[in-house]
Amino acid sequence: LCMGVASAQPLGQKFHDNARGPTPIMEATKPPVLGNAVNDDVRRTRNYAMQPPIIPHRVDGYQIDKNFNKCLDCHSRTKAEMSQAVPVSITHYQDRDGNMLGQVSTRRYFCMQCHVPQDPVRPLVSNTFVDVDTLLLQSLRNQAPGKAQKKN
Repeated sequence: LCMGVASAQPLGQKFHDNARGPTPIMEATKPPVLGNAVNDDVRRTRNYAMQPPIIPHRVDGYQIDKNFNKCLDCHSRTKAEMSQAVPVSITHYQDRDGNMLGQVSTRRYFCMQCHVPQDPVRPLVSNTFVDVDTLLLQSLRNQAPGKAQKKN
């Protein structure tokens, strides 16, 4: 598909992707300067069931590889009480068959596959997402006082 598109373009024309800005696809971009990551250790509300918690602190330079996991220095179940960090969920100690393990499962070892740090940035696209709890509260407020909901 791409070959057909490329052959239809005039010779020398550069291809662009709006998500990359003005830099043509075949040229390297200069990444933006990193800002200050959220580092307040405030636990955020989850927006949907089973959403992994976000990371509310900096993780720059954290080693997470097959030999070591810096996150577990504070979040392992044996160290969480001393560090006052949220302990790793017990589900992270289960294998794919639900058997309990003595250590974090290899399926759950690379934390930043699911848990991500946050940057206080302006969204690239508008977002009108509303979590279910907010929708339920809005629905209750919109009901007229003393009237029961209609049942279908």
